[in-house]
Amino acid sequence: MPATLFILNGPNLNRLGTREPDTYGRTTLADIEAQCRATGARHGFDIVFRQSNSEGTLVDWIQEAGDVARGLILNPAAYTHTSVALHDAIRTAGIATVEVHLSNVFAREAFRHHSYVSPVALGVICGFGAKGYDLAIEALAHKIGA
Repeated sequence: MPATLFILNGPNLNRLGTREPDTYGRTTLADIEAQCRATGARHGFDIVFRQSNSEGTLVDWIQEAGDVARGLILNPAAYTHTSVALHDAIRTAGIATVEVHLSNVFAREAFRHHSYVSPVALGVICGFGAKGYDLAIEALAHKIGA
């Protein structure tokens, strides 16, 4: 049975493709999901792909991932910079986590330079657009195997 990866996406990412295309591109979240499923399959992973605008829902899903999955890819979006709850959920879940951002957060406003998620993640991938999700899957495949 293939190992499972959870790929969770935070607030406003449901608007990809139309939201600030100069920053985030025209790729939709559905496009990213299809890409992740294909990349995951090549590495022997089943993918659970979800998006929520609610911090509490994301915490619930991180806890679920800790119970049933081998790895977690999280694009916490704006919660990156504000959510101790996501930090604590990842730490408690004890799951191998890669933090992903479509844009290079360090080339943007100063308030985006701090992440509450990074200290509990294996690594951070930012600035490569949708390709960052593929890179995260490949990194987890290397680190934890399928």
